[in-house]
Amino acid sequence: MINTYQLYQNYADATDPLRACARMMAPLLGATWPGVPVNPALRKMASACEVFARTQLTHARPPFEIGEVLDGGRTIAVHEEEISATPFCGLLHFRKETSAVQPKVLVVAPMSGHFATLLRGTVKTLLRDHDVYITDWRNARDVALEHGRFGLDEYVSHVIEFLGVLGPGAHLLAVCQPTVAALTAASVMAEDNHPAQPRTMTLMAGPLDTRVNPTAVNALAKSKPISWFEKNMISTVPARHAGAGRRVYPGFVQLSAFMNMNLNRHVDAFRKLYHHLVEGEDAEAAQIKDFYEEYFAMADLPAEFYLETVRTVFQEHALPLGKLTYRERVVDPRAIRRTALFTIEGEKDDICAVGQTVAAQEMCSNIRPYMRLHHVQTAVGHYGVFNGRRWDNEIYPRLRDFINMHHR
Repeated sequence: MINTYQLYQNYADATDPLRACARMMAPLLGATWPGVPVNPALRKMASACEVFARTQLTHARPPFEIGEVLDGGRTIAVHEEEISATPFCGLLHFRKETSAVQPKVLVVAPMSGHFATLLRGTVKTLLRDHDVYITDWRNARDVALEHGRFGLDEYVSHVIEFLGVLGPGAHLLAVCQPTVAALTAASVMAEDNHPAQPRTMTLMAGPLDTRVNPTAVNALAKSKPISWFEKNMISTVPARHAGAGRRVYPGFVQLSAFMNMNLNRHVDAFRKLYHHLVEGEDAEAAQIKDFYEEYFAMADLPAEFYLETVRTVFQEHALPLGKLTYRERVVDPRAIRRTALFTIEGEKDDICAVGQTVAAQEMCSNIRPYMRLHHVQTAVGHYGVFNGRRWDNEIYPRLRDFINMHHR
């Protein structure tokens, strides 16, 4: 059988040197000299080289680069520290140089082909008023086979373990895909009367019940049997990587699927990048470059996790139907009583549509009414729920107040 991953590796090996050459040539062709008029042809060649160089995928987590944050009107230094780790994930703490005791928030990042830095803006905003931690999932191709499988159960176990590291009184926030794992972890911890049950749980734009307003993503997941996904989407990591032999859902396959959903928009973005570079519009070009530098940083998913997610979340709807299990135990969100619940959705979300996340409110029927809150943010799509101006100015203040209200 042809190994898709090996074919991709061969392609990358052949084209990455060309991109490296283009990256070196761009500043040389675009250089300006005092008293020498700009050559339009060279400017266009330099711009074309830079655009071509920017199409390269990377497979290592970019830096968060959060060195300081405004807190109470003061600029405070921030230090990124890994305080706990497993082969599949690190628990990062963004330690602020302040003596103030603030609510601890564990941000559960998606394991969905991008790194945790996709939530850089989320973290930076939260740091204004909170002590922030985040799950830093490893690229599966860098995890040796000897460390075993990683499926939904292992994902949930990580959330429970990291909440235990933070200790009693922490707050849980999950964005998109891990809302299922976060709700599962909170349910199991409640049933076990775990001392580190989160005080609040915020679920943002997540696929908790994809029977509601199904999107194109949901339809695709249900269009084929799980055997088709295993045959066509799973590859084996080539021998050159630490995770050689591990079966994965490759990040480059995930990226291709994402881009094909909005291909015209991505093509237009690179066309605009070329135009901005030619016209010397550096600020506009920088915005596009920054976005795609993050967007093209891809991580592979363990095959078990990907296939179990497609089957249980998108095909079987196991959680809302009361059939989801964790370590062979049926998960019951009705066990949650002490954790306050905040669900957030985006009006124009075409990945997790309105109604899919608020479904948690009905599942968690034993949480008292005064401990619940739901918010639909107008005029935002999926990423606008946790990044950008409306997240900063409209969603975050509600989240901050919700956490403060239940932080006792």
